[in-house]
This record gives sequence, structure tokens and C-alpha cells, in this order.
Amino acid sequence: MTTLGIIQARMGSTRLPGKVLRRLGDRSVLHRVVRAARASGVLDDLVVATTTEAADDAVEAECARIGVACYRGPVDDVLTRFLGVLDGRDADTVLRFTADCPLLDPALVRRVARIFEASGVDYLTTSITRTLPRGLDVEVVRAATLRAIDKRATEHHRTHVTSYIYSNPDEFDLIGVTVLPDRSHLRLTLDTEDDWKLIEAIVDRFGDIPISVEGIADWLAEHPELVELNSHVNQKELSQA
Repeated sequence: MTTLGIIQARMGSTRLPGKVLRRLGDRSVLHRVVRAARASGVLDDLVVATTTEAADDAVEAECARIGVACYRGPVDDVLTRFLGVLDGRDADTVLRFTADCPLLDPALVRRVARIFEASGVDYLTTSITRTLPRGLDVEVVRAATLRAIDKRATEHHRTHVTSYIYSNPDEFDLIGVTVLPDRSHLRLTLDTEDDWKLIEAIVDRFGDIPISVEGIADWLAEHPELVELNSHVNQKELSQA
């Protein structure tokens, strides 16, 4: 089984423009995601999928600097971007990552990929029943499933690939992996300045290394004042993203 990682990345965030290229220690946010995905040890290939917008020239330049492939496709059609990556590569399985999750846990990615391989399903996610902090979720899908969706998905289902699978569960074998204990109250994704304050504090504490979800959660349990920094932030609905 050939496994491809695809990282969605673009500069055009509405709430925090340019967030994927902000510096966290000695690396950009995007570089940290690339490093964590590779450190999982389950990928045969990794590509950053960005858009053809002029602002995303900077994403392409960063990819060249850190040595990761870059593909550019439509702004409002994530599925077409994914399929464009697939068209140039021989892959059976796709792991989807987003470039605004710089605290991605390589060990968690590895665990989920192994469960997917053993299960034989079309799609696996950690977010059907959320127990992980937001920002550490892992999604795995078969390449053949993405191609099947391409023939059927319309409008926002093309922008949000997984929404089509969620909306049509009878068409696919899918499972949700529950990761215990429940740490879903933690928000470790990057979408606002208050998210940035928390993530920066974590990186200042742990330095330039991938951090396990357990390590982050245990440390934050001792620093509830940090958890409060972004506890008020609401995640966008799919239709708003």
C-alpha cells in the first residue's frame, strides 16, 4: 500500500491571514506540519496543496525552501486540488493534514494510519466522536474513494472533502477512532491571535521538537490560565471556512 500525505495550505485565512508562514521558533508553521507528518514514518510521499492565488506564491517558495513538493490548484475546490496531486502520483491511501495545525503528533498519525490499514475501511477519522484537542485530528481516505467522490460532490462538498462522506455514509465504509482520555476541551489549532498566543507558549516551553498529545495535555493541566487564552474561540462551520 502506497501512502500519500497531502497538506492543505494557503495564505488567505480570513481571521489570521498568512498564518501558515508565521514563525514558531526556528520554523514556519507549515514547516512544523511537514516535519511532524514525515516523522510519523507512514508516508511514502508528501505534498503541500495550495492555490493558484498570487498570495500563495509565498507558500510555494516556502515549500521549495524546506524541500517538500507543492501542487497548486483552484481556490474554492479542495477536492480538485487533491485529485491534481493524485494524478501525478501512484498512491492507494491519502492522509489529509492542514497547515494550521503545527502541534500535530507524529505518534498519533502513525497509530491512526495503522488502524486504517488493519480495518479495511474507505475512510477513517478521529473527529466523529471528538476526544482529541482540536488541531490534532487525523483523517485517512482511500484514493479510489476520493475519485468516486469527484463524480458526485457539488458546491461546498467539493471544498470540504470530508463533508461529502459524512453526508453520504451509506456509500462508504467509515469509522471514527476514539482516543481516550477526553481532551476535546483543548484548542490547539491556529485560526486567531489568541490561538497563536497559546501555541507560541507551548512551543516556547517544549522547543523545536514534535510534542505528544499526552505531553501537551499534561503540561496544560498545570497551566489552566493558558487554556483560557483561546477557550472562547468558536470553530468555523464548514460552510464558513
